[in-house]
Amino acid sequence: MLKNRRNLSSTLDDRPATLTRSRLRSDRFELRVDGIAQSVVSMADPTRLVYPYTRHIARALDAAAPAGASLFTVHLGAGALTMARYVAATRTGSPQLAVEFEPELYASMLEALPLPAGSDVRVIFGDARAVADAPLVAGPAAPASTAAVAADVAEDRGSRADVRTAVPAEWAEAQFTIVDLWDAAVIHRRVASQEFFARVAERSAAAGVVVVNLLDGHPFEYARRQAATLGSVWSHVAVVLDADPFDADGPLGNVLIFASNEPLAIAADPSLLGLPLPHVLSGAQLDSWIGAARIMTDGDSTDSPDPNDPRWG
Repeated sequence: MLKNRRNLSSTLDDRPATLTRSRLRSDRFELRVDGIAQSVVSMADPTRLVYPYTRHIARALDAAAPAGASLFTVHLGAGALTMARYVAATRTGSPQLAVEFEPELYASMLEALPLPAGSDVRVIFGDARAVADAPLVAGPAAPASTAAVAADVAEDRGSRADVRTAVPAEWAEAQFTIVDLWDAAVIHRRVASQEFFARVAERSAAAGVVVVNLLDGHPFEYARRQAATLGSVWSHVAVVLDADPFDADGPLGNVLIFASNEPLAIAADPSLLGLPLPHVLSGAQLDSWIGAARIMTDGDSTDSPDPNDPRWG
């Protein structure tokens, strides 16, 4: 663990990645990639979540199964494993799977910030779209285990990180899936399409819940298209955001889109999300908000909006 240092730095594809210890809370660490905040972790209490959107996801996780019950959770995009640590703390022993494109970043995080004892978290290294498109049943055509990749990374870094790997066929019957596929400040179009989400749905349990984290602001063109896209794959969709979705001067902020083939608990009872209560759109109100927004397909999807665009103020 980072005991006597405040910063841990590395380079990913010529972009700086930095893990920084808080000056005010010695147990809190922030991960930044290319200067963009990705994750905040509290090592003393993984249930202490800094960003409002992570607290909304946590409350949805709490509502997904009885307290303490096992919940197979998949994380598309690992970061510093903030939400994996939350699940490990609140649902001890729950099997979890992460899909991460950066093996060195993943190994670095585990070396600097080990997972709690008893955590059951494995990782598939690779591009999330390629992993989602891989065969659901293991066979000769399925990608081989990535254990060798993890071992090479650990050896190169002199790491003692407990990197436990998996193969794409093990991503099946997911009960809760968190889609947090940021490349610094961008979500690429290939992981925002109807075809991609159809693959995610195929790997989910019948009553599984999926949540997509994105950034957008008024007029929410990207978020509305994403909501329409998820609505073309799942029967039930809800949008959760802290900014007023109807405020023409509203700021850029996190937008969460939840989807399932069963009614969503947070849509039926938004109070489950706690105070201060975010805005929750579902049913006819969500349909009105989506309006004529087009479904994103592989042929016409777009990257997420640039957070540095002047329109955001």
